[in-house]
Amino acid sequence: MFSYTRRLFLTTWCLLWLVPNPVAQAVPLQQKEASTQVLPLNITNEVTGLDQTVTTIASHHAANSTKLPPVWLVIPFVVLLLMIATGPLLYEKFWHQHYPKVTILLTVLVITYYIGALHDWEQPLEALVDYIQFMSLIAALFVTSSGILIMVNQQSTPIANLGMLVVGAIVANLIGTTGASLLLIRPYMRLNRGRIKAYHIVFFIFMVSNVGGALIPIGDPPLFLGFLSGVPFFWTLQHSLLPWLVALLLLGIVFYCLDTRNTGTTKPVSIDPTQPFIRLVGKRNFIGFATIIGAVFIDPHLFDWVPALRFGSHSFSFVRELILLGVTGLSYRYANSYAMQENAFSWAPLKEVIILFIGIFGTMIPALQLISVFAGSEMGCALITHNALYWGAGIFSSVLDNAPTYLNFVAASMAAHGTDIMAVADVKAFAAGDVFPNAVLQLKAISVASVFFGAMTYIGNGPNFMVKSIAEQSGLRMPSFFAYLLRFSIPILLPVLITVWLLFFAFA
Repeated sequence: MFSYTRRLFLTTWCLLWLVPNPVAQAVPLQQKEASTQVLPLNITNEVTGLDQTVTTIASHHAANSTKLPPVWLVIPFVVLLLMIATGPLLYEKFWHQHYPKVTILLTVLVITYYIGALHDWEQPLEALVDYIQFMSLIAALFVTSSGILIMVNQQSTPIANLGMLVVGAIVANLIGTTGASLLLIRPYMRLNRGRIKAYHIVFFIFMVSNVGGALIPIGDPPLFLGFLSGVPFFWTLQHSLLPWLVALLLLGIVFYCLDTRNTGTTKPVSIDPTQPFIRLVGKRNFIGFATIIGAVFIDPHLFDWVPALRFGSHSFSFVRELILLGVTGLSYRYANSYAMQENAFSWAPLKEVIILFIGIFGTMIPALQLISVFAGSEMGCALITHNALYWGAGIFSSVLDNAPTYLNFVAASMAAHGTDIMAVADVKAFAAGDVFPNAVLQLKAISVASVFFGAMTYIGNGPNFMVKSIAEQSGLRMPSFFAYLLRFSIPILLPVLITVWLLFFAFA
């Protein structure tokens, strides 16, 4: 434990040491090449992938360099990550009693510095908007899916479990990784009652909550942001299909091998031959589910007629959030009571996500801002290759929100070749490979890494923590943050990610 913590600290320290040097170079670069160089963009869209807020951060800092946060302001974010990782393991009682206070305190420290010392209201307000969007979608999906009871009249076998994971990965492209996760996690756990283990949930996070949604923009927030920016709708299906198949195949093989050794602890559940293979209770909630998916597209960047609150260069599509909150209330009010009871509905998982993600959203503001400036600096542009983009976008997507990570890396890649992510025509030309020969490969590397690496940690993607909370609420003891890394992500997922890199990027 100490060894890994020390390595994490040293890695973080090195990152913080490297960031400020290129930041100092960003302003001269902008002054020198203002006519041709597109500077880094602070493009923030939360895990919902529903709203794209774009501002030219480097030119903003060129006019007023005091707006850049100091490197030490990243410390609250690192502290929060370490406490999320170690709290449930080393000081469980204190953590469960006081994590709301700790989370709020660290968030207030960062926000207070931005407003009081930097006189910057824009970044905290942007984070607040993203948080509202994130929680509106999460709450709507959580409550609506809790009112849908899916009963599979099937014995739990490795093949049945693998089939459900594969179906979930496909469905994730149609209703998003968050939607697929919250809809299928409970029937998946019921299917394995009597033999459910932590690895069942971990592979669900790997295959359904992350890797599965890599094919079309609806599947995962970064891809939806790319679509809003100008990447063709079926671009990821065309270019990411083979990495998607390879990753799912390798994960499926490992899962099958693990599951064949699980003999269970209770008597197998009997099959009722008079019942259909799949039975649904609470079908009316599918109307709410369809409304949620439709609300995703109510975005002022897609349709000019959508009203929005605007502040500076940002916009907030409040209509979508009102619809989502309305669906949440109606789904709870008119939910089938039997379905809610069998799903063991509780507000506890949602409460935990609400509180912890306040801290994650609030404290990661300076980290995202510094990374954004670094990505567009001379040093950042010099380091841009498809291999560096794969590992860079992947590593940051593991611990930061993968949506702004994706957009910042795409913006940096385009800026290095004189194109602008804010121009739809430039983005389309970039995705088509017309800008420079390796443009398609670089965009593919960013797209695949941003989605796949989200499964490396519990906080890499929004559904991960929610699935973990639902599993723990049902009584299953899930691995801690570090245990998840050491037992599953590093020995199982990381080799898959390396294999994908070797096959599709390393020698391309």
